[in-house]
Amino acid sequence: MEKMCPFSLLILLALLISVPNLVNADTQRPTPPPIFILGDSTADVGTNSYIPDCKAAANFPHNGIDFVNSRPTGRFSNGLNSADHLARLFGYNSSPPPFLFLHSLKYGLQLGIYRGVNFASGGSGLLDDTGLQLNVLNLSQQINQFVTVREKLIASLGHESTKALLAKSLFCISTGSNDIFVYFKTRSTLPKEEFINHLMEVYENHIKTLYSLGARKFGIISVPPVGCCPANRLLNGTRCFEPMNDFARCFHSALDKLMCNLTSELHGMKYALGDTYKMTIDVIDNPHPFNFKNVDTACCGHGALKAEGICNATASLCSDRRQYIFWDLFHPTDAAARLAANTLYGGPTLYVSPINFAQLAAEK
Repeated sequence: MEKMCPFSLLILLALLISVPNLVNADTQRPTPPPIFILGDSTADVGTNSYIPDCKAAANFPHNGIDFVNSRPTGRFSNGLNSADHLARLFGYNSSPPPFLFLHSLKYGLQLGIYRGVNFASGGSGLLDDTGLQLNVLNLSQQINQFVTVREKLIASLGHESTKALLAKSLFCISTGSNDIFVYFKTRSTLPKEEFINHLMEVYENHIKTLYSLGARKFGIISVPPVGCCPANRLLNGTRCFEPMNDFARCFHSALDKLMCNLTSELHGMKYALGDTYKMTIDVIDNPHPFNFKNVDTACCGHGALKAEGICNATASLCSDRRQYIFWDLFHPTDAAARLAANTLYGGPTLYVSPINFAQLAAEK
């Protein structure tokens, strides 16, 4: 057997400690379910940092300024994102790591997959063409990575134990915003209804593929009011760009119908659908009860609304990130991401339905 360097050994030991049902210091606490995360930059915990020539990375300052040692981690955030906060709410000390990170370790895919894996890639969308020029991983490619993880699980646990593990796992998907961005950026002439219907057809195929691979519990995160992102406000002076918000509302309505239909078609499938449009717009319209003071300007960036350039080491940086909803041109701050995760996890049906993520995890 080849010798392992001390650093790699420490990483593997840390992964092993996080494996459900193998090590659990608190025997009274329910073991958290494995979490498999797919989607875009709202859930990317460093995937794009491992993609050569990726044009949508965040592994540089000021990103990560509020992370441990102010370290850029590849997250589009000053600290953690919603995927991180959800993992903590379910009982993990840290998020499931990126697939590409585990793949870079000699034994990463043997030991690091039992608590879940993060496949999310910033800049990606539902459509294979979305983010193509950025050299990111689309949802189809992310699902192919999950196929590799599933094969490793079967090799280690066998078919029946893998089937049982995946049936209790959570499959969290956060995607769709970038598809809408591209629609407007390319000035598509496809009618809105046709475009949204096409997205739903693709979404349906992706969910059915995951279902065929063993997924049964789906935590779906819809599209927020993307027209209110600082960069998109510049399309309408400083106000929210309502045509884009209209697409986000229609996206959620169509997705709500799709998920309802799928549960009647796919035996044993359960889901929780987070209405991040309503969650976010309610905070934007009335920020003070949530301790936010700035709802339109990026905390980190350049120019008007700090939305004329990306967040980087030369960007202007706000002093109190907790008062801002937006970290950069498009992404939420750690504080906003924490609020979103708390709502997804334990919120009422007004924001997440037919059940919330905590109830989804508890379903038998």
